Amino acid sequence: MDLKNLKPAKGSVKTKSKRLGRGQGSGYGGTSTRGHKGAKSRSGYSKKIGFEGGQMPLQRRVPKFGFNNINRKEYKVLNLDKLQYLSDNKKIKKNIDIETMLKLGLISKNDNVKILGRGSLKASLKVSAHKFSSAAKSAIENAGGEVIVI
Repeated sequence: MDLKNLKPAKGSVKTKSKRLGRGQGSGYGGTSTRGHKGAKSRSGYSKKIGFEGGQMPLQRRVPKFGFNNINRKEYKVLNLDKLQYLSDNKKIKKNIDIETMLKLGLISKNDNVKILGRGSLKASLKVSAHKFSSAAKSAIENAGGEVIVI
């Protein structure tokens, strides 16, 4: 083995990269494969995301519609059947408030809670939440419970 027949291990060299700007004899001298003039031939060129060569980009051609209300309040919902289930399984006794819901993993720290009227409630509970549907409010009061709006 001599210096003249040394080669890198097979598979170790991934690409046969062009040696750009190394004179006319290399075949890639002069413009270094960038062509003549135009933005792409300049140093520091980078194409902007979505650029289509001056044609109106797709994200500007497609019509936009709808409305996003920035003042919208999101509520985590709990139904009466869930409250009855918790009561049946002795997870809650007489009252359920935000702290209890947090401990049980029903809501996250900054969630607003709304109680909805799906299912039936037999247990007499003191329920604290941010909002109640009219069906849920009447069902809780009919079961002998109390509704507290935070």
